[in-house]
Amino acid sequence: MTIIIKTVGTLLVTALLTQPLWVPGWGAGVLGETAAFGMPGAVVAVAGFFGLVAVYCRALQRTLTLIRDGARAAAPASVWWMFAIPYNFTEDFFIVRALTRSMTADGRLGAAFIRRWAVAGYGACVFQIVSLVPGPAAYVGGAVALPLWATHWIMTVRANRTLDTEHQVTAPLPSP
Repeated sequence: MTIIIKTVGTLLVTALLTQPLWVPGWGAGVLGETAAFGMPGAVVAVAGFFGLVAVYCRALQRTLTLIRDGARAAAPASVWWMFAIPYNFTEDFFIVRALTRSMTADGRLGAAFIRRWAVAGYGACVFQIVSLVPGPAAYVGGAVALPLWATHWIMTVRANRTLDTEHQVTAPLPSP
């Protein structure tokens, strides 16, 4: 069932991303928005965005690395599927699910925190897809997705600090 969901989701996202090619009257879509910066500006904007995504992926990978081996629902490197466009739009939901399951199984983070973390993550996933819909919905989707993504990222860093405390070894104090 997972492969069907991922395939159908990827096809739907592909349709949204390519919409300017088959229904140009609906607008230029996300590619048109990027082109509005001009070539140098578009390159900087896209490179900057992908740079942020890479740092975010690194934080998520660290989360999975800090979780006990037996509690991991996915390999730490699996978060890098976020770069597999257009597949990533669907895969992001599965990444959040795997991390949620992993954190829950690990047991070192509170259930309420994990729920809020999951809601922020799933919300960012939903609204990033909404941001691909032509028209005003795209702007609303983006305006909601970005703060949710930032919230999720901040919560991930906090989770990593909590998970990392068990790995820290306190050095003995020197003798006087």
